[in-house]
Amino acid sequence: MPRYLFLLITFLPFIMHAQNEGNPKFPRFGIVTDVHYAERIDDGQRAYQESTAKLQECVDTMNHYNVDFLIELGDFKDMSYPVSDERTLIFLYRIEKVFSGFRGSRYHVLGNHDEDCISKAQFNEIASNTGIPAEKTYYSFDSKGVHFVVLDANYDSTGKDFEKGNFNWGDPNIPAKELKWLKKDLRKARGTVVVFCHQLLDESGAYAVNNAEEARKIMEKSGKVRAVFQGHYHEGKYRLVNGIHYYALKAVIEGSGAENNSYAIVGINGESIEIKGFRRAQSMLLSIPR
Repeated sequence: MPRYLFLLITFLPFIMHAQNEGNPKFPRFGIVTDVHYAERIDDGQRAYQESTAKLQECVDTMNHYNVDFLIELGDFKDMSYPVSDERTLIFLYRIEKVFSGFRGSRYHVLGNHDEDCISKAQFNEIASNTGIPAEKTYYSFDSKGVHFVVLDANYDSTGKDFEKGNFNWGDPNIPAKELKWLKKDLRKARGTVVVFCHQLLDESGAYAVNNAEEARKIMEKSGKVRAVFQGHYHEGKYRLVNGIHYYALKAVIEGSGAENNSYAIVGINGESIEIKGFRRAQSMLLSIPR
């Protein structure tokens, strides 16, 4: 084999990877989930007080790679015991201060623990989303030709918001008004769409949105949604359902020490979605159907 051909075959994947990372045409963004920050003693594998250092590592990495935006997929903070609204808001303020060290656009997905003893309005007052009005708990935005949708499944079966006095993590739902908004938003979207949700949308069961099937049908019918990024299920998982990739990122909170951190960079081009996992996060290369 000619030497130049050997070199091309050997190094071409690395060259292509480097080009994709630095290509200004395609979005690259960071994901992190289930930080669960609180000043409380460890509970089993949950090292609550280490979450600030773990998130700081994530933020530093995202700044180093100059990703287009950073999004956390819910359960950003936890609560104190005994329960104290004031202490919980302090936890949220502290972890948001770390998150705000990212030098770019930042977004939040509401998780069930984000409203365990406070309201959504209280959460959004401290944890803001770039360019999004504070009252919006589900919303969408665009980056480099890709449309991104953030869903809020923190409603009970009657359509009432999760908040202090109405918090049951096992009863997450996407209400009719939000599903109607999703249909309309997807109709207007052009090109590739990526969806974010805290609870699982690819299945039924304890960690899933109760009416996940309704949401899936809307996304599938649009023909535009290529991937859904999720949290909530701390072990992480992946499924392909009717042409849509569902990737649940492993949780930051599980395990003591930097080696038990978890976050990822996602790059999207016209043919694939590349997930580069750090620490415990799983790396994957997902194809986009034509």
